[in-house]
Amino acid sequence: MDEIAPSPGADPRASTLAFFGAELRLRRMAAGMKQTELARALHCAPSLICKIESAARAPQEDFAERCDEVLGTDGLFARLWPVIVRNAYQPWFRPFVELEQQATAIRAFETQLVPGLLQTPDYARAVLAGRRPDELRLEKALMARMHRQRLLERDEPPRFWAVLEESAVRRRVGGPAVMRTQLARLLDAMAKPRIVVQVLPSDAAVHPALTGAFWHFSFEQGPEVVYLEGFYEGQLRAEPEVVEAAAQAYDLLRAQALPPDASADLIAAVMEELTPWTTQQN
Repeated sequence: MDEIAPSPGADPRASTLAFFGAELRLRRMAAGMKQTELARALHCAPSLICKIESAARAPQEDFAERCDEVLGTDGLFARLWPVIVRNAYQPWFRPFVELEQQATAIRAFETQLVPGLLQTPDYARAVLAGRRPDELRLEKALMARMHRQRLLERDEPPRFWAVLEESAVRRRVGGPAVMRTQLARLLDAMAKPRIVVQVLPSDAAVHPALTGAFWHFSFEQGPEVVYLEGFYEGQLRAEPEVVEAAAQAYDLLRAQALPPDASADLIAAVMEELTPWTTQQN
């Protein structure tokens, strides 16, 4: 069969993703193209066209751009794609992402995981899969997380300082191979002039942020903001006393953490432990 029928009940009013799929189907049909023909033009599988038209799969940005080129839709799908990404975040997390995009300096403290801005796709997928979402939710969340990382690829990215507990470096998220690639990504990031990563060694039994991870945002204009992570959702705080307490805690964390060069040496040593011959021996 040339045409795979989209799943019934895909209501374009249900979500931006459903609207994207409905528009894709309408514009494809208006162009007189079957799913197989559009798939050939876009260099993808017909099943992908079916899933996107049925709102069962989130499109990648390059897919949206190629749709505009092939269907002559004057940037329609490229304009819809950022809205899909924004809606992939939980509503409570969207203000965090907006502040992150506006910040001139970001300070992150993480206890168990590598910060999202520095995660590899495989590491991020393993983290996001931990709560066992369905496949569509997982793909949307992964796409959104990878999109956030473009922040650090700007011509003038924000200054990003991350302090990680040693457990975040040693936790084998996704298995040894995934973690080794993730640690290599950390080392690459640390070579960039506007990124600093420090590891808080595990023998620092007591430190000023034992209650959990937090992020501190500074801006060219406007008050600083602190984000406090929680089990179900985080919270943004801008009260001067909270911001001051977070700044003081971060200064103490940086003082207790290994210097950047020593942190890089520790990360490289953990990578060595994850080499195939080492893991086989263990």
